[in-house]
Amino acid sequence: MQQDARSTLAAQIARIGRVGVWHGGLGRVSAVTARQSAAEIEQLGYGALWFGEAQATKEAFSHAGLLLAATERITIATGIANIWVRDATAMNAAAHTLAEAYDGRFLLGLGASHAPQVNGRGHTYAKPLAAMRGYLDAMDAAPYDAPVGERPFARVLAALGPKMLELAAERAAGVHPYFVTPAHTAKAREVLGEGPLLAPEQAVLLEPDPTTARALAREHHLGFYLALPNYVNSLRRLGFEDDDFTGGGSDRLVDAIVAWGDADAIRRRVQEHHDAGADHVAIQPVAADRGLGLDQLRELAPALTEL
Repeated sequence: MQQDARSTLAAQIARIGRVGVWHGGLGRVSAVTARQSAAEIEQLGYGALWFGEAQATKEAFSHAGLLLAATERITIATGIANIWVRDATAMNAAAHTLAEAYDGRFLLGLGASHAPQVNGRGHTYAKPLAAMRGYLDAMDAAPYDAPVGERPFARVLAALGPKMLELAAERAAGVHPYFVTPAHTAKAREVLGEGPLLAPEQAVLLEPDPTTARALAREHHLGFYLALPNYVNSLRRLGFEDDDFTGGGSDRLVDAIVAWGDADAIRRRVQEHHDAGADHVAIQPVAADRGLGLDQLRELAPALTEL
């Protein structure tokens, strides 16, 4: 594990709390809307705000800076920053810059992304495990002569398979698995052992009707991710089969990936992750028409922020 991460990990886990928010939509709206949304998510009591880095959305570190400047206490975390689109020296410098400027409220999640996203930007996606190992080596060797904060940044890896999980246990503060189930959380904790941060993402949808909930989940969440081999392979390791991946996902798969129902049902799913070994769960509101789902976060906050 990264030495700085060892020394700050317990404090980082305490700071982010047991429940946060994952929100890709903030990268598609205006800076004003993103800042207002981040401030409200902080006021609702969530401990961390995670966001992704897609090919056509805001660049990760400039986006993080906007969100940090708009908030006072919440941790802002990349989930994830793509290792293929910036070199390790730039990644290291950007993370140190934000951590020092905002009193350690920046958490670096980094990952190897997916072949379509990487190749579509003109890079060549190959051997993600070896690429990540070499990238971490380069980060550790990168020069940085500017001030370093009293609370240096911790880094976590987007890890699904056992080998990437093992690498995270060795070289990072923990992992941020995405598009996973509580069963994956349990397997991840087995590989990581005690200590490293385990912070899975969990899609949520406040909708009690099964037919409506599953249709929304398929249309606005599962369809995109089931086209990415890394996620399909991860689900196969959990026992899902070919039939589960057709038609936008079987009912069994939809129900495993998206926690739908009332606030109590979603609280139970988040608790399942904690019972399986998660330190922190980042909920992602599934909203129609790429909406922000802030209404769901408002309704869920009383049920989740006291877990």
